[in-house]
Formats: sequence, structure tokens, C-alpha cells
Amino acid sequence: MHIVVCIKQVPDSAQIRVHPVTNTIMRQGVPSIINPYDLFALEEALRLRDRHHGQVTVLTMGPPMAEDSLRKALAYGADRAVLLTDRHFAGSDTLATTYALAGAIRKVSETWSPPNIVFTGKQTIDGDTAQVGPGIAKRLNLNQLTYVARISSFDLKAKSITVERRAEGGVQVLASKLPVLITMLEDSNEVRRGTMTDALRAARSEVVKWSAADAGITELALCGLKGSPTIVKKVFAPAARAEKAHQIPVTDRSWADLGTAVMEAIFTRRPGIEADLAQRAEGYR
Repeated sequence: MHIVVCIKQVPDSAQIRVHPVTNTIMRQGVPSIINPYDLFALEEALRLRDRHHGQVTVLTMGPPMAEDSLRKALAYGADRAVLLTDRHFAGSDTLATTYALAGAIRKVSETWSPPNIVFTGKQTIDGDTAQVGPGIAKRLNLNQLTYVARISSFDLKAKSITVERRAEGGVQVLASKLPVLITMLEDSNEVRRGTMTDALRAARSEVVKWSAADAGITELALCGLKGSPTIVKKVFAPAARAEKAHQIPVTDRSWADLGTAVMEAIFTRRPGIEADLAQRAEGYR
């Protein structure tokens, strides 16, 4: 079994600031981390590997400094790391990113073996588009299972997988044939701590580095800024809310009375919510 996990090195959003004059993101001095959602994808891949044997390849596209995140992934227990890095990829939006990553996954298939599963996080904390996973699936003609909260069953011999997908209004249970691409939700598992053995192995392991030519990506007009139709017009910090929080005194009310008071306050201030809930309730009858 072979699993590919796509990760991204992102700036730590907890330490990002917006410039008060230019309204641009200030990245200077902000440390880089593995996209948190990708850690849940990596953990799920490692769990499947541990149960069914095989290998986990971690792939990322980025500048040379992204090697740090790949080594961290190796320290968690991944078997192999591939860095797709080339100046032609600079400025890529999600469309250009999926083109490059899909090409790299094809190269991974040729170099080692075709993956049974490709994992990604549900989205990244810097872009928040949730488009890269589905975009890769489309380019590679893979079935896609997005917003997966749990893998219910996995049968490598039958080439089948069943997952629980979180959706609006409930949970969907979906079955698919392999190969498949899965995007994992946050808190879908508990990310392990890497062992000392894995940490030492990560320090001395070779990170495979591919340029566009190495990965067999020939249509450079589809990469980087040239292949990116998305234009960011403005980045700004959200304005502080002028409306103050509505306080409800607790006094000696019971929990039931307090709950009723909260709901009444919400419906009074947001009458549209009550009408929406009533309409949904009618739909379930």
C-alpha cells in the first residue's frame, strides 16, 4: 500500500499582523509551521500504514525552506519526503498549485508506486479556499471524499473504503473504490508525538527535491503567476465590532429558565433565525 500526503508550510497565523497603513500581511519574523489541518491528514495516513503496512510519502510544493516542514513530517513517522521547488511555481494560486502537485504525484507513481490514497487537510490556514484537494482529484481523475471526520472501514484487497463525512445538517456515510483522494477535518484524530527513532531518522534522511523538469512538468505557462487567474485585490483586517454583547443576568434562574431567556434574546435581536429554524423544522416533518 502506498499513501501520498500533501502538506503545506504556512506562516503561523497566531503571530501574523496586518500593517496599519498598507493593510498588507506582515510576515517578517513570523515562524512557519505545517498547516494544522494537514497534520490530521498525515496522522490518518500513518494509522492506515501501521495497520495495513506500506509506505507514506509526504509531498509539498514551496521554496527550499519548506524542507523544514517535510523533516517534521518525517519525524512524525512518514517514510519518504518530496519537495517540489522551482522559481516557476512562485505566485501560484490554487489552480496552478493543483496542476503542479498533480504532476508531482504522477512522478511519484512512476518513481515508486501509484498511491492507493492521496490525503490532504480540508484547507490551509493562509488561503482557506479548500480548493487544492478537490483540484488534485479532478486533475488525476480520482474519486474525492471531502470533509472526512472518520474512516469507518478500509479493505485493501477489495480496493474499497468507507468514511464518515461531516455535512451541513448531519453526517454522511460514503463508500468509494480506491484510489481516492481524502481531505481530513480538524480533530478527526489525535496527532501522535514522533518517536526518538523517527526524529533521528528524519535528521539524516534525504529529502527528494524535484524541479519542474524533474517532475515532468513541461507546460510552464500553467505554473506560477502565469498560470494563476486569481488576483488578490486587497488584504485587510476586519473592523472591530461596534455592537456590544448583550448581557443576561443569571440571578437565581434555573438552567432551563436561563436557556429560555437566551433563546428569547437571540430571536428578539435576530428574528430571521427563528423563521429559518421554523422552516427547517417543517422540512423534517
